[in-house]
Amino acid sequence: MTGLDIQQIMELLPHRYPFLLIDRVLELDPGRRILALKNVTFNEEFFQGHFPGQPIMPGVLILEAMAQAGGILVLPPDGSAAGKAFYLVGIENAKFRRTVVPGDRLTIELNVIRARGNFRKLAGRAEVDGQLAAEAELTLTGVDRE
Repeated sequence: MTGLDIQQIMELLPHRYPFLLIDRVLELDPGRRILALKNVTFNEEFFQGHFPGQPIMPGVLILEAMAQAGGILVLPPDGSAAGKAFYLVGIENAKFRRTVVPGDRLTIELNVIRARGNFRKLAGRAEVDGQLAAEAELTLTGVDRE
């Protein structure tokens, strides 16, 4: 499957500004792999306090961007997950290798490494210009949306 633009992403994810952290999906192989993009701009609200004079994207928000991309990845392409949301329930082996600053293009790649029932375990990497910024294994679970 080809990529998704921001409008298509907002149809799939419940997140909205200022917490929607995926700008584009570049590649999507549903249930297997996703490559997504976050354009990091100086206008991001979190840069006001993290850190004044030396803005750095918080690592927890890099993980959240990975989780949002993972949410798109694990949605069945046939729409059978309508009324479901996927929640982040586990983070393992998270490591941060370089800072992410305004002007960076954060590319996020996730691969499904295990699927059992409503749970999906994903291996994720976030890079800037081919340099590893963060990596982690994420576990997501599907729940009914009310």
